[in-house]
Amino acid sequence: MAIPILRLWRNYFDAHPDEGLGSSYERVVLNLKLEAFVERFQVQTVLEAPSFGFTGTSGINSMELARKGCRVTLVDHDRERIQKIQRVWEEMNLPIRTVLTRHYTALPFADRSFDFSWNFAAIWFVKDLHDFLNELTRITRKAIAVFVPNRMGMGFLMLKYLGREELKQYLNEQSIKPAVLKRVMKQLEWHLVESGYIDCPPWPDIGMPKERFLQRLGLGRLVSQENSRPHRPLTILDYYRGVQPDFPERMMRYYWFEKYSPGWIKRFWSHHRYFLFSRSR
Repeated sequence: MAIPILRLWRNYFDAHPDEGLGSSYERVVLNLKLEAFVERFQVQTVLEAPSFGFTGTSGINSMELARKGCRVTLVDHDRERIQKIQRVWEEMNLPIRTVLTRHYTALPFADRSFDFSWNFAAIWFVKDLHDFLNELTRITRKAIAVFVPNRMGMGFLMLKYLGREELKQYLNEQSIKPAVLKRVMKQLEWHLVESGYIDCPPWPDIGMPKERFLQRLGLGRLVSQENSRPHRPLTILDYYRGVQPDFPERMMRYYWFEKYSPGWIKRFWSHHRYFLFSRSR
């Protein structure tokens, strides 16, 4: 399978999942962005839908928001995955409401139930983008954020070539096109207040261990400190458990590339893009 997460997502719910350096860094920079959004709009209630995206352990991207006091609801279309997500949140001693849905165009929530709705690399599981965003419009009070794979990035281009048959079968590429997303949101009277590139570390978005990639480039020193530790799975869940309190700081050692790279480099190197919308009225 050229898109392994579709088949291997259960592996990340093992007792000691290993998300690797790439997803671990991604989690930390994503948390920073989400925290900024929540502070900007004074968010108390959060909806993550769909919650299944292209990264490690499913359903944990909103954990830091819950740790900061937000009330989080997750929506997924797979019953087994919902059960596993619920178990992981319980292990972290964090409150979560999970909802199973057959599709994303009729969600079981009252109008304007959530301050903030969002998803990460997940919107292409939605069959009808307009109907889904119209439903988010109905249930969201303040802001919507959508994170999509960077279609100009190396990882996505490899995915599109190697996984083209699965892409057609399981995913809707039209839903992650920025022009399409922005046009639909404008029709639904949302205003684009911020957009940009995110998840731009000093390694490309490719399906191999990032430590190995950096070593092949002669940049093994960038991960030497990680390698000097006794080998153990790398996962942000250890930070949430209180086992690795320095986890964010360790991941932020790689943030220099994202912080200082010019826009033209991020356009081709970043793994994801994001779009933040607020209500026009």
